[in-house]
Amino acid sequence: MKTAPQFFRYGPGPLARLFVFVLLSCLLIAEDLRFKHFPQLRQTLGVIVFPLQKIAYIPIEIYDQVNELIANFNLLEENFRLKQQYLKDREQLLKLHALEAENKQLRQLLGAMQQIEVSAQTEAVLAEIISIPRDPFNHKITLNKGSYHDIRLGQAVIDDKGIVGQITQLYPWSSEVTLLTDKNQSVPVQVLRNSLRSVVSGSGKNDELEIRYLSINTDIQRDDLLVTSGIGGVYPPGIPVATVLRIERDPTNDFAQIISTPIAGVDRNRQVLILALPPAMPLEEFVEMPKIESQADQK
Repeated sequence: MKTAPQFFRYGPGPLARLFVFVLLSCLLIAEDLRFKHFPQLRQTLGVIVFPLQKIAYIPIEIYDQVNELIANFNLLEENFRLKQQYLKDREQLLKLHALEAENKQLRQLLGAMQQIEVSAQTEAVLAEIISIPRDPFNHKITLNKGSYHDIRLGQAVIDDKGIVGQITQLYPWSSEVTLLTDKNQSVPVQVLRNSLRSVVSGSGKNDELEIRYLSINTDIQRDDLLVTSGIGGVYPPGIPVATVLRIERDPTNDFAQIISTPIAGVDRNRQVLILALPPAMPLEEFVEMPKIESQADQK
C-alpha cells in the first residue's frame, strides 16, 4: 500500500492545538503559583543564556564605541579650532586696545600742538620712541627721526602733557634726547601763579627736578605749576614743565631747597613731538642757552 507524501499529511486541527496550548499555559501558571519551581529554572536558564546575550550585544557595543570615538574626535577637533579662534580673536582685541590707546595719545598730542601753535606758531614733527635705557642713571632716549627728517640739535621734545627733553645727539635716521632729569639739562621756567622766573635743573634722579638759588623768602608753594618762560628761545613759552613737590627752608642757608616732579613722562607714551627751532637765532645759542642761564644764576 502506498503512503501519501509527507506534505499531504494533516496534523491536529487549529482548535485542538489551541486547546492544548491553553491547557499547557494553565498548568504552567498553576505550577508557578503553587510549587515555585520555575524561578530556579529561570535562573538556571538565565545563567546559560547570559554569555549568548553578551556575544549578541558585542556588535552593538562596538558600534556605540566607534560612534563615541568619532564624536570625541570631532569634539577635540572643534575644541582645538575654537581655541585657535579664541587666541586669534584675543590677539586682535589686544591690538585693538593698543591702537585705541595710541589713537588717544595721538589726539592728545594733536591738542597740545594746536595750543602751542596758537601761542607761538611753532611747527612740530611726530616721532616714536624706539629705545629707552635700562640703566636708571642714563636719562636719554632714542627717537626714530634724525637729520634725514630735518631734525636739528637743540630742538625741544614734548608729549601731550609737557616738556620731555631736548635733542642732544643727531644721526641720519634717529636722534638722542636728553631728558629733563639729566644733570646737564636746565629749562628756564616761571611759576604760573605769580610769574616768578627761575631755572629748573635735572637732579640725576628719576622724577626729580631742582630749582636752585632761590632765597628762602621766595613766594613759591607746593603744587605750584612751572611752565616754560620762553627765555632763551629753546622752548616756546607756556608749556608745562613740572609741579613743585616739596620745599625745604633752612634758616641757616641762604637758599631754599625746592624739589619738583616733571609733568611729562616717556614711560607712559610711545609718541612725542619734536618742536622746530625758530630760524632767527643761531643753532649754537639754542644748544647752550639753558647752561649759560644756569651758570649765571649760580654766580
